[in-house]
Amino acid sequence: MSAHPEVLWAQRSSDSVAEKNIVYLTVNLPDIVESSLEYNLTPTSISFKAKAGSDGKDHAFSFDLFSEVVPEESKKTFTLRSFAVVLRKKELNSEFWPRLTKEKVKTPFVKTDFSKWVDEDEQDGAPTVDEEDLGGMGGMPGMGGMPGMGGMPGMGGMPGMGGMPGMGGMPGMGGMGDMGGIDFQSMMSQMSAGAGSADAIQDSDSDGDDGPPPLEEVEPKV
Repeated sequence: MSAHPEVLWAQRSSDSVAEKNIVYLTVNLPDIVESSLEYNLTPTSISFKAKAGSDGKDHAFSFDLFSEVVPEESKKTFTLRSFAVVLRKKELNSEFWPRLTKEKVKTPFVKTDFSKWVDEDEQDGAPTVDEEDLGGMGGMPGMGGMPGMGGMPGMGGMPGMGGMPGMGGMPGMGGMGDMGGIDFQSMMSQMSAGAGSADAIQDSDSDGDDGPPPLEEVEPKV
């Protein structure tokens, strides 16, 4: 019994540009045996069958498409990782298909290809997927986190204060310096001698000044 391979899909729509009115469909199946590949696309349906893997296991699916496509304008890409096709929608319409399959039934092996999907109201600015990218593994792309906010612009920090400038200490007093060769010892001797002379003069003055006579020696006047 054949197993269902994972089928990933995304789409674009346009009411004026046929090249933008497409369906991306990727059969996510590594190591497909090319010689066993059977692929058939009609305006209303798609079918796939192939052996894959080291054990050559059979994989297959088939279903009717939601709306008609143009097989002659559709493209296919085969790689070692997957088999991918770009289906050209027949009807030009700005609205998305609501689903890939015609029947509104749960199809577990059919999943959204988030690596190629865009919202309907944002598809005008979405880039077209190159053919060489169609053979990718598909699936949920690495989210990679929120885009860098860039942060607040660098404040640069407070400018470096550099510390208070060095005080350098009080300038050296340099001492009294050379006083011109003054002999302090001789000076002190002279000062002492001068003091002695002053004392002698004072004593001399005291001896020469008799002053008033004692009261008892004064004779009273008659």
